[in-house]
Amino acid sequence: MSIFEQPSELVISCYKRLGIFLEQELKTLGFTPERVAESFVTLQGTATDAMHLNMKLRTASQILYKLHTFPAEHPDHVYEALVKYPFEELLPADCYFSVTSIVKHESVNNPMFLNLRVKDAIVDRMRAKNGKRPDTGPDHNKAVIHLYWVGEEAILYADTSGETLARHGYRLHPGKAPLLESLAAAMVMASGWTPDLPLLNPMGGTGTLAIEAACIATNRYPGLYRRRYGFMFLKGFEQRTYLEAVLDLEDAVQEVEMDPIVINDRDKRMLSFALQNAEKAGVAHMVETISGDYSELAIPETTGWVLLNPEYGERLGEVEALSITYAEIGTWMKKSLPGWKVGIISGNQELLSKVGLKPDRRIPLYNGRIDSRLCLYSMYAGTKRVFGEASSASESDSSAATDATTAPEE
Repeated sequence: MSIFEQPSELVISCYKRLGIFLEQELKTLGFTPERVAESFVTLQGTATDAMHLNMKLRTASQILYKLHTFPAEHPDHVYEALVKYPFEELLPADCYFSVTSIVKHESVNNPMFLNLRVKDAIVDRMRAKNGKRPDTGPDHNKAVIHLYWVGEEAILYADTSGETLARHGYRLHPGKAPLLESLAAAMVMASGWTPDLPLLNPMGGTGTLAIEAACIATNRYPGLYRRRYGFMFLKGFEQRTYLEAVLDLEDAVQEVEMDPIVINDRDKRMLSFALQNAEKAGVAHMVETISGDYSELAIPETTGWVLLNPEYGERLGEVEALSITYAEIGTWMKKSLPGWKVGIISGNQELLSKVGLKPDRRIPLYNGRIDSRLCLYSMYAGTKRVFGEASSASESDSSAATDATTAPEE
């Protein structure tokens, strides 16, 4: 039976600490997660389910379909087990495939050697069964086979994604320090922003945060911007089923009445890039770009959300200069945003302290490889309440929720 019809375990990976947001997405889409960790979620499904998830998930990176589990104590054991696996039922005879792996075993000091052994096993099996040698290489834009080997057990997967899902495909211009699309989507989800509220994105650069918010608001899924996945190069894939799924994504788009999402930046060139990215995503009509300093923005009289991703510096001189910037952000928040909510992500907690306000919640995230925090603030008008006086409980609740849904990695 084809993997597009046969259920198996799906392992859906994500950037570290996005697991709780990935779980939220999966439940919204009607799936039942079995295990939730910081960097992956597992559930039962077919490769057809994986196809739909590849096209809809915003916070995922890869979707792996489990093929085979076997004991292994040496790379030669991996070869011996895989050369017996019926790859001819998974891969077309004239295919191109690549191999990826995660390995933690004392017999392997070079993961590339293990990848080579996996590749050799597949090639030898396919040549013996089809009389033809498949092509192989490092590119992940066709069929991808993944091996996970930790301890005495190895697991073989088909990577149904191929190239990472964390990049959503609309970004023509990444900018100088781009925020990964999957992280931007998680930030919007964590904030709780809804389209009935204004959204300002100061220091917005090329607009990733604003575009992700617009896509979420209108039900625009990442599959609208991408036309190539790993599942397309596996036996059993039906082009018609995929095209029907694309039409379903197009039908799912729901335009909403809302204020334009404001992208603000001092650099007019970045704002030009932001507009081009928004046009590619189909949401240019939902954003407004405003050049200049954020402190000069006209703030709507109603309440709303502000989401910021300020620089955080890597060298001492930069951090010292940015200390003033963060303090000025805090002053602006207190002076200009009564009744608003603010989310700030930074990879420098010392700089975050310069804001001078206690957040309601402090959510641990990773921006690339950088340990970061998303701080969520509620700005209160007047002096009836001391700002942040109830935040200790909120922060504890947030931490508890994170711990409760984070399983140790395998």
